[in-house]
Amino acid sequence: QNQHEDVKKQLLDLQLQHNSLRLEHRKSLETQSQKLAQLQQEKDSQVTNLQDTVFKLREESKLLRKAHQEVHSQLLSAQAQMEEFRQLKEALQKMPGLR
Repeated sequence: QNQHEDVKKQLLDLQLQHNSLRLEHRKSLETQSQKLAQLQQEKDSQVTNLQDTVFKLREESKLLRKAHQEVHSQLLSAQAQMEEFRQLKEALQKMPGLR
């Protein structure tokens, strides 16, 4: 009879321990699930921010290319004008009546 009572007590203790471990496991799963959801949210936010940054950088790159092209065109135009002025100056210097 005593042995039977001891076995019953052991069974009850093990059931309590099992229930306690099950509760602990459930809490741990909930915590991990929350952490995972938070990390996923942070990752999504970072991806969105990076996509925005890439878009802005591409737009800025387009504007810089356009500005560079405009400056290059102005430089070529200025060089052409300088050459034209140089040729006019040489032509004027060769005219006998202007000396």
